[in-house]
Amino acid sequence: MPVQVSTNEPEQVVRRREWFVFLFLTFVVAPATAVAIVGSYGLAVWIFQMVAGPPTG
Repeated sequence: MPVQVSTNEPEQVVRRREWFVFLFLTFVVAPATAVAIVGSYGLAVWIFQMVAGPPTG
């Protein structure tokens, strides 16, 4: 079932808002999420190595 949004906003305003949301997600949220994931993994490895010791070769 398609969702209909009944607004009185002109289509140009809606398109501009959609572009803003797209650019915000692309250039702010996605990179921030990637940095947070990689940083969390690095922190987890660092803490693990403090407890278990460095890797042996």
